[in-house]
Amino acid sequence: MASSKPERPRLDTTTPNMGRVADYFLGGKDNFAADREAAEAAMAITPELPVLWREGRRFLGRAVRFLAQEAGIRQFVDVGCGLPTQGNVHEIAHAVAPEARVVYVDNDPMVVVHGQALLQDDRLTVVVEADLRDPGALLSHPGLTKMINTDEPVAILLFGVLQDIQDDSQVTQIIDHLRKAIPPGSYLAISHPVADLRPEATAKLAAFYQSEGAVSGPHRNGLRSKAEVERYFDGLDLVEPGVVYIPEWRPEGELTHRPDAIWVVGGVGRKE
Repeated sequence: MASSKPERPRLDTTTPNMGRVADYFLGGKDNFAADREAAEAAMAITPELPVLWREGRRFLGRAVRFLAQEAGIRQFVDVGCGLPTQGNVHEIAHAVAPEARVVYVDNDPMVVVHGQALLQDDRLTVVVEADLRDPGALLSHPGLTKMINTDEPVAILLFGVLQDIQDDSQVTQIIDHLRKAIPPGSYLAISHPVADLRPEATAKLAAFYQSEGAVSGPHRNGLRSKAEVERYFDGLDLVEPGVVYIPEWRPEGELTHRPDAIWVVGGVGRKE
């Protein structure tokens, strides 16, 4: 993909960071005043945001368990991993397959330093600093290539990260690059908030995050649609039940919320 290399981010505590905002929504303590203020302002627009993030973590758990248990995947790359919280990818994968290797990727120096400190004694898990906007550099990062055998199937996890890149053509290029780079038998898992169910509220939310500088790229009128997210799986075989609102993706037990109350969709696709 021909694009300028993203500038290496510096720790900025005055501008909201989506990873730290999410940490606040999930009840964490690794956030700053600007993040908390942005989170509270966002909840004034869409009060259900903490519920959405918790459902997102549940979807992550089900998807990773499926990939490790049913699909037999033993390599995971979690892009835009955010700050550590409960039910992390390596914990879920290792509960099924203790030999699984996990690479966490984030472009936030705070996330990387924090994660490296927590996981320094885990020989099967590593945290690297890279930017999804440069997928070539991400996949060739020495920390990743040391842990991941690029000739064997791998699961690329893009949970709640693509909405932070506003340029639709750039997201399409990123997905194309990742799909072409991974070997047959690999999987791509995505979750993404969509505008379909609450177009007015989500448009206000998108405008707010843009005004706060919490997302990158040109401004757009609102979140992407479910149909747009479905197109990210073009060229892959979708795992049943396809791209659905995340509470509906292989639920474990009774649904805790109406599926249409959670305006985040998710899916998992396999490369043949």
